[in-house]
Amino acid sequence: MMTVFEVYLAKGSSGADLLSAEVLRETGAQVMTLKEAELVGFQGLDPLENSGDVRLIAVRERDAPWIHRCLETSGAVASFRAHQVE
Repeated sequence: MMTVFEVYLAKGSSGADLLSAEVLRETGAQVMTLKEAELVGFQGLDPLENSGDVRLIAVRERDAPWIHRCLETSGAVASFRAHQVE
């Protein structure tokens, strides 16, 4: 099972600074735009209206708490939601 985080970026953020290189390396998290996510089979996500730029972060369930903490403290994040995917 995995967790997919639906991340809404703060104004002016490019998303490049969502997760550090260390976090990406240690968790294997994949950060994608909605278009990139569709290319690898993630579909059916309707972003919030007028929400700005969105990124999806797919990660193993065991690493989801780490990603959650990173997103909570990131200035690049306006808001986020987590979804469990089988």
